[in-house]
Amino acid sequence: MGRILDAAELEAFLAREFPQVAEDFVVVASGDELVMRLKVGPHHLRPGGTVSGPSMFALADVAMYLAILARIGPVALAVTTNISMDFMRKPESGRDLIGHARLLKLGRILAVGDVLIRSDGSDEVVARAGLTYSIPPSRSAGLP
Repeated sequence: MGRILDAAELEAFLAREFPQVAEDFVVVASGDELVMRLKVGPHHLRPGGTVSGPSMFALADVAMYLAILARIGPVALAVTTNISMDFMRKPESGRDLIGHARLLKLGRILAVGDVLIRSDGSDEVVARAGLTYSIPPSRSAGLP
């Protein structure tokens, strides 16, 4: 396997291909595990002041997407085929969320991984997601 894309390369890709969400996320680290921050703002909150499920879902999905792209290169057409998410506890109020994405399997046509989400500064897991992605045929055919 080739070189792993670094945090700056992944953020540039996200800003170029998905500017509609890029400002919400920061890639903290890229390597064996991708670490991503969701900069929690008022638009991420649900009534009661907690971070909404769709915002946590977005963190898991974007983190895994970039973890895969860090390995296969900036291929915009990799797509989520399945996600299962467990919400375990309420995120801490007034804190960003941190997602730790780990690839469990990277094959020719499918990638499988998980993401653990925590409130910034906490060791307790707020949510866990298991994700499967489909990798575009051009990658599996050996094309760039």
